[in-house]
Amino acid sequence: MLSRRTFLASASAVALAGPLAARAAVSIAPGRIRARPVPLADVRLSPGPFYDAVMRNRDYLLALEPDRLLHNFRAGAGLKPKAPVYGGWEARGIAGHTLGHYLSACSLMHAQTGDEAVRDRIRYIVGELSLCQKAHGDGYVGGTTVERDGKTVDGKIVFEEVRRGRIETHGFDINGGWVPLYTWHKVHAGLIDAYQVGRVDAAMPVMLGMAGYLATILEGLDDAQMQKLLASEYGGLNESYANTYALTGDERWLRVAEKIYDRKVLDPIEAQQDKLAGLHANTQIPKIIGLARIHELTGDRAPEVAATFFHRAVTQHHSYVIGGNSEREHFGPPDAIATFITDRTCEGCNSYNMLKLTRHLYGWAPDAALFDYYEKVHLNHILGQQNPQTGMFNYFMSLASGARRLWSTPDDSFWCCVGTGLESHSKHGDSIYWHHDSTLFVNLFIPSRLNWREQGLKLVMDTRFPFSETVEMTVEQPAKGPVDIAVRMPGWSENPSLRVNGETVSTERSDGYARLHRRWRAGDRIELVLPMAPRVAPTPDDPSVVAYVNGPLVLAADLGPVDTEFTQLPPALVAADAQSALQPTGKGLHQFRLVGTKPQPLTLRPFFAGYDRRSAVYFPTFTHSEWSQKAAVWEKEQRGREALARRTVDLIHLGEQQPEQDHHFKSNNSDLLAWGGHTGRQAWWGQGNYLAFDMAVKPGPMVLRALYWGEETDKDFVISIDGHQIAVEKRPGPPVKRFVSRDYPIPETLTRGKSVVRVRFETRGSDAPVYVVRMLQPAAADSDI
Repeated sequence: MLSRRTFLASASAVALAGPLAARAAVSIAPGRIRARPVPLADVRLSPGPFYDAVMRNRDYLLALEPDRLLHNFRAGAGLKPKAPVYGGWEARGIAGHTLGHYLSACSLMHAQTGDEAVRDRIRYIVGELSLCQKAHGDGYVGGTTVERDGKTVDGKIVFEEVRRGRIETHGFDINGGWVPLYTWHKVHAGLIDAYQVGRVDAAMPVMLGMAGYLATILEGLDDAQMQKLLASEYGGLNESYANTYALTGDERWLRVAEKIYDRKVLDPIEAQQDKLAGLHANTQIPKIIGLARIHELTGDRAPEVAATFFHRAVTQHHSYVIGGNSEREHFGPPDAIATFITDRTCEGCNSYNMLKLTRHLYGWAPDAALFDYYEKVHLNHILGQQNPQTGMFNYFMSLASGARRLWSTPDDSFWCCVGTGLESHSKHGDSIYWHHDSTLFVNLFIPSRLNWREQGLKLVMDTRFPFSETVEMTVEQPAKGPVDIAVRMPGWSENPSLRVNGETVSTERSDGYARLHRRWRAGDRIELVLPMAPRVAPTPDDPSVVAYVNGPLVLAADLGPVDTEFTQLPPALVAADAQSALQPTGKGLHQFRLVGTKPQPLTLRPFFAGYDRRSAVYFPTFTHSEWSQKAAVWEKEQRGREALARRTVDLIHLGEQQPEQDHHFKSNNSDLLAWGGHTGRQAWWGQGNYLAFDMAVKPGPMVLRALYWGEETDKDFVISIDGHQIAVEKRPGPPVKRFVSRDYPIPETLTRGKSVVRVRFETRGSDAPVYVVRMLQPAAADSDI
């Protein structure tokens, strides 16, 4: 292991690694990285929404109890836990992932604020992990659990089974353990951040012990075993091993990083083929970040091609107006947005990871367009993901009309999006300023103070952006020599202007930047004016479904407080054209009136700030003649959907990780499906292969509704409730090219006195492909949804 002194003395001591510019032992060829972020420790935020978010997040970090996050780590190592385990995901098999995020978040928070209290948390946790590692004696340290023979045991058993060649996965588990490699990655990455960013030396030997333990397992697997293992979500494990190589120069870690390569998913991406539809989105994005890091360290062309293509595909063909992606955590078909506007759009983790990937691409080729995207996500999704009053986080940024944000709780959630939320809101200063040699790139307009130690430049940015069109930057201390300041000219602003000391100056314009070249003096002032104008953002697959954007901010209709039930129809816009229907109210920069909406006109405000409001972002539009012809049909369809939602007691989208975990899904032999915007499960052809899961019920008669693809006919499988057969599915042809629903009445005797039943689909001669299953209260037949 290299000493800290060796790292600091290395000529390549600064490399783009993880979320920050960091010390490294591997030299990166000149020109491979053309821009780097100014170190987070050189940036201090000034009062404003992002500063408030960081401070609120700091409060939550310090309110969390490390000993509760360490509970399973100590228990698994045979040490007595010091505090009870937290609830939510931390009380389940994925336990331990939050601790990794927590280490990263505290490291980032210390760099962002200089707060020693959070750094003390890092030191304490690293010390505890070291004790756990010594108790295991082989480098292992982990907090996952798994069920064996009806008992919950330490998750290390799964890793040892893999070592012996036992690898069974249904996509979201390994040998019954909930994504143990994903959780392993979080702790590995957290220790890297604790060392690089938090500057806690003791994290290095613990991290290397972890890396070595898992490496000995992975190195012993042949290619077929490795590919089978990688069918389960593994987070950014390849990135962590690449960063371990960057820290140590030991090529063993690079070989492991390159071996962690899921060919089924990544080969098409490297071939620049968009086959993302149906894939679990956040399973894939970290894999690409790992490829990006491998490219930086090796110069290999294929990972660069894959990362660039993937970023372009996701941002241009799989993203909503706020820049987020995925519906129910999965990618849909390219450019399919209008039919996937639901209450489960835009998972927070996806946006967190897409911003990380954007940083890598920007480092290779600084282009302001990449930060136009970054800004869109940062303002409209990330800033809206944290409740400014409570510091809690939401999982999905729902874009459906009438949707509300569901917030985590302090002690009983710990979703993946809580973990990434802890990190996101610890580092809002990490991408404002970038540099290359003597050029400073100003990419985000966030009130802040820059102390660019490398060049000796001190700069203050003062702005109320995005609630003001003006950004002012003042030089407090000039650089040691001439410095170019390159200011991003956002693509959404048609006529931005730039003045220095009150005078309009000519600038060199390239790659979306205005470059100011001069020897700066203390007191020099740069003034940037960014006019904001509203524009219509139609969905790519249906131009009649539109959203509205003003400058960088997505607008949303205010549909009332979250504690009031939303019972009205989703608003529809009836107007000659969508642009003229949006009218400023004169009450503020982003305050508009949308006239022509049914049932009444609406007020539009910035979407991100609707923390405690129901909202509508997308609007179906009709001309007056279209409305007269289609209004009745449209209203009937909407009321049918509402009626189905009211009847639904429980719902499971098969083939999706979280719904399956929530419903205790089990299967002996099945494959994942993805078709027509739905994921699903297919029990294998034959006898006795099954899909089983829990579903909630209510008193009285119930109906089980299953969604099938209409061409998958002439099957033969049994449906049962708690072991009692209720139906045999042998739907005959002719096949139809659409989804169809089948309803199966459940005798009241099977649900009496119960709140949950076990549903089972079991083959008796055919396969059993099933997509969505609902538990309904009886009523008249509804549409196939």
